[in-house]
Amino acid sequence: MSTQKTKVLVVDDEASITRMIKLNLEKTGDYEVWTENEGHRAVKAAREFRPDIIFLDVMMPDMQGDRIAEQLEEDAELKDIKRVFLTAIVTRDETADGGNKIGGNHFLAKPVNTEDIIRMIEKVL
Repeated sequence: MSTQKTKVLVVDDEASITRMIKLNLEKTGDYEVWTENEGHRAVKAAREFRPDIIFLDVMMPDMQGDRIAEQLEEDAELKDIKRVFLTAIVTRDETADGGNKIGGNHFLAKPVNTEDIIRMIEKVL
């Protein structure tokens, strides 16, 4: 009897970041991970993959993370998918109180590590 893996979509323009997150999460055996390095393809990826949670970089060259979040929010089939922003704008110290929310959305400060990501997935889902 196989248990359903948590489906995670990671959207970040830095391929090294998405690759590291994918490898580390999938190594646990609990997650199925899709990555997307182009912001404008994030909504299409979400529609195809149907993730349980999306990690979304805030600052990307082609499309900002908040704009992608707006598009997800406007889509009846995707609006309920949990989202967590990844950002280098705030520091880990600024998020140390555990609040970790910007505009009602959870976020993690970069650089992220696997433990932070798993903790956030468990908290949000």
